[in-house]
Amino acid sequence: MKIHWLWCVVGTIIFWGAYIPTIHVGQGGFVTADSPARGPMRAFMFVGVAYFLMAILIPGVLIFVMKQEPAVFPAKGMIWSTAAGALGALGALGIILAFFAGGSPTTVPPLVFAGAPVMSVVIAMLLSRPQTMPSWQFYVGILMAAAGVSMILAYKPK
Repeated sequence: MKIHWLWCVVGTIIFWGAYIPTIHVGQGGFVTADSPARGPMRAFMFVGVAYFLMAILIPGVLIFVMKQEPAVFPAKGMIWSTAAGALGALGALGIILAFFAGGSPTTVPPLVFAGAPVMSVVIAMLLSRPQTMPSWQFYVGILMAAAGVSMILAYKPK
């Protein structure tokens, strides 16, 4: 079964868009009479539990049981993929700590999701040098992303 890549993008938008509000609620869910502090590290630990369940068990079954890919693990793929996982986990930790430090679900996501695509393109350009430098429209797009996040923050729900 072939899935169009755009459906994967739509799913990611939904999942990542839901991630930030749910981790904010989860972090607050650790407040009890015995533990009055919000739980950023406890929330992060359970994000790790979810990563284990989703990123180890599911691919393990698909690779080793259902044989959907060969069980071959070259060092380059393992190193770069582990680095990507660490960066993703550090990003999740950054969001959790932003909430702990006072950020809100109406402030943190616009900043993250406007800044991350710009950073992603810059890093991609450093890792895979483009044959030509970006046109002026690329830089205008960066300014438009900044203007968009500014408008979202200025007119966010109160």
